[in-house]
Amino acid sequence: MINGALFRDAVISAAITINNRKREVDELNVYPVPDGDTGTNMSMTIGNSINELKRMSDNSTIAEVSAAAASAFLRGARGNSGVILSLIFRGISKGLTDVEEAGCEDFAKALSLGVEAAYKAVMKPVEGTILTVARLSAEKAKETALSTNDTTVFWHDVCAEAEATLAKTTDMLPQLKKAGVVDAGGMGLTIIFRAMYDVFNGGKIAEPSENTQKEEKSDSFRAAASQYDDDITFTYCTEFMLQKKENCPDPFMLRAYLETIGDCVVLVDDDKIIKVHVHTDNPGNALQKALEFGCFINDPKPKIENMRIQHENRLKETKQLEEGFAPALPEKQFGFVAVCAGHGLEAMFGDLGVDIVVKGGQTMNPSTDDILRAVLATPAKTVFVLPNNKNIIMAAEQAVRLTDKNVCVLQTRTIPQGISAMLAFDESLSLSENRINMTKAFEKVSTGLITFAARNSEFEGHTIKEGEILALDNGKLAFTEKDINKATLKLAKKLTKGDASYVTLIYGADVTEESAKRMHQLLESKLNDKIEVTLVNGGQPVYYYILSVE
Repeated sequence: MINGALFRDAVISAAITINNRKREVDELNVYPVPDGDTGTNMSMTIGNSINELKRMSDNSTIAEVSAAAASAFLRGARGNSGVILSLIFRGISKGLTDVEEAGCEDFAKALSLGVEAAYKAVMKPVEGTILTVARLSAEKAKETALSTNDTTVFWHDVCAEAEATLAKTTDMLPQLKKAGVVDAGGMGLTIIFRAMYDVFNGGKIAEPSENTQKEEKSDSFRAAASQYDDDITFTYCTEFMLQKKENCPDPFMLRAYLETIGDCVVLVDDDKIIKVHVHTDNPGNALQKALEFGCFINDPKPKIENMRIQHENRLKETKQLEEGFAPALPEKQFGFVAVCAGHGLEAMFGDLGVDIVVKGGQTMNPSTDDILRAVLATPAKTVFVLPNNKNIIMAAEQAVRLTDKNVCVLQTRTIPQGISAMLAFDESLSLSENRINMTKAFEKVSTGLITFAARNSEFEGHTIKEGEILALDNGKLAFTEKDINKATLKLAKKLTKGDASYVTLIYGADVTEESAKRMHQLLESKLNDKIEVTLVNGGQPVYYYILSVE
């Protein structure tokens, strides 16, 4: 039998293990577009439970531990893979309700309920994914439970089946077979199951890897630096990292100099590296002096920020976060929550009537809890949620389960769809009428995306090299290019074939205003005269341009 303390330790060990191996899972992603990678999302989902589980006593029942873990998983769920993982464990928790110690039959039932919950949440389940690995593992669990009462044997068989199924996923999905890899979500689940089994089998809780420990040390440096964030005697917060040169002078001399031109100095060093944080009115002098000790490292690059502006923005964000912890009083009938990234897009959604903007999107999937807090902070009886990304929809839908508030999640998969949905809202209509009209509106919008390849890939008949420009037509890879402007014009022409009347060109953080204006003029000259082209500064990351075509 497995008690609560052992199950607690197993989940904690699994969280540490998947965090240690998240990059390995991330690298299995065959989709070339930058995204919130599978291993990272799964790691953040299960990792959300660690602190809560560590607070539980050795006397806690397995029902109590599994319920606490499931709740933390759900609130921390990010991306589709994270949501599916949270649903599997929520089903496991239901199967272990009122159980003090679990045996093979208990776990077999629990795994089946987990698989059932995960499949129900996915509109179009695809075999050859984490779902398949979970389902066949659960079926093996039922079979094994009929022949043994030994939980060690039981979990060994479950893990073996998960790993065998994972190996088969390569042949189940064409894109996996072409790339010669297994499913990333499935691998994440097998890592978690195997790490739990190791603890059940008498092993110790996993230790953070060396890379993880380096990240933690970096976090410690940031924490030490952040204690000065409210001190703005000097204007510029300056941070940089140096690789020490041969015969490097004593770093104490650099620290002493920095203290003469600023304050809030944090300096740490080892045999090769010097890391510096300082507040000063003369960042150029700080950088010049640093060259006497070594050369700047490109990753991370030196960073100089205006502390006064940074402080004002942080106060605003803190106020919004604090408001998110408690439900707002319903001052109106309808309210709106939208997910997006970029100062221009945030302002645009605000102008369209969105009450709370959750910062996130591609590569930055907000958690279920992030969305829930935004819903609770919206002062309305009914809240529409616009995820604006296909990998955020499931997390948004799980937030609905965590509140008694009336919430409607619209299936917006892109920023242009979210904008069109907001434009179609009519305050005089009912919830049902608005849901229908807003859905019809966003389904008519075509979205074009210009971004870059995050990795080498063989995808949908294209041989793609890292760094190439990618053009996406409504989420599907249309073509690759070497030049951003050529790709944008070509994609705009493709999207405007037919009855298009309006094109909105939204430029991102990596495009200058001058370049965007030239692109705007080029589209106006090359597209049909009847098409109106509007330029918007979205400030979004990842995408050089977002094209909205109606």
